[in-house]
Amino acid sequence: MPQRDRYIDFLRSSSLVVVVFWHWVFTILIVSADKVTPSNPIGFTRGLWVATWVLQVMPVFFFVGGYGHRLSFDNYTKGTSRRFLRRRIRRLLGPAFGVIVLWVAIGFIIQATIDPPWIWSAVILVLSPLWFIAVYVVLVLIAPIAIRAHWKWGELVPVWLLGLAAVLDVLRFSHQQGWAAWVNFLVIWGLAHQLGFFYDRFIAAKARTGLMFMWSGFFALIALTNMGFYPRSQVGVPGERFSNMGPPTLTIVALTFLQIGLVIVIRPWVMDKLETNQRWRRAFAWVNANSLPLYLFHTTGMAIAIVALYGFFRYLPPGEPNLEWWLTRPLWLIVPALATLPILALYHRTVGREKVAAR
Repeated sequence: MPQRDRYIDFLRSSSLVVVVFWHWVFTILIVSADKVTPSNPIGFTRGLWVATWVLQVMPVFFFVGGYGHRLSFDNYTKGTSRRFLRRRIRRLLGPAFGVIVLWVAIGFIIQATIDPPWIWSAVILVLSPLWFIAVYVVLVLIAPIAIRAHWKWGELVPVWLLGLAAVLDVLRFSHQQGWAAWVNFLVIWGLAHQLGFFYDRFIAAKARTGLMFMWSGFFALIALTNMGFYPRSQVGVPGERFSNMGPPTLTIVALTFLQIGLVIVIRPWVMDKLETNQRWRRAFAWVNANSLPLYLFHTTGMAIAIVALYGFFRYLPPGEPNLEWWLTRPLWLIVPALATLPILALYHRTVGREKVAAR
């Protein structure tokens, strides 16, 4: 079996951590008597949309997932699907299902005791980051088909997916075919996933391969987001006609190319840091071991932080990005992190016992 690619592990774990930090620091909670609604400062702060071109890292996660799936599938005797699917799905769905069960139970307990009208909107908000797992599971299920298509048609497959993404956007926006938007969930994230099959070829190619992807994605993003139709932000913004992320649009394809190019270009620098810098190695080891449970439980930690700050100090964060909101951003990195750490310790202790019992 080939040695694990440390850079792939770095990309997988760091992309999840970026999403966690984004949720902790840049979420605006609008709390009313009957519901809890999320927002973000992008629609209020001029030019902040540009941060989403770097910090909306789901394309990187699906790209890395594609490489990992192709490598694992190749190792299962060139085409044995059952073992591949069983191991991949069990690894994902077990922890995610546990989080869902936990929060549904909490919702029923709170409803049965104090019955606040906002409880189920809060539960849905805590569980909402798990959307990517549903898409990821579908990509796992179709991975054997996608990999065999890669073996047979190679570079043509992402070309077809790119073209289909564009056609589906035309059907969605010009012909009011709502179903096309939801098909693009699979097509656009499937494109990022399919491009991951080429990872080893990309990094073995000349340096300008990464630059080609990066600049083509960058110029495509500039063109698409300045034609007066697609929003500039790559996350949902209150007040926009639609979100580029839910469901994904053609701008996410351009973002995928930009970010794939960027991660190819910076790979030598990151690998040098991982090999020569002790602090980088220690940080990478911790993040790599904790990225998935951190992602699964980070909104739980944030919920604990909100309840604790309100319970002890009667403090809720502002419902708009005013000066107080910006000045308290460090607080919303530190307190949710401290609230999440005991959950991570419990998770590792539980998982460790399960591994021992399984031997």
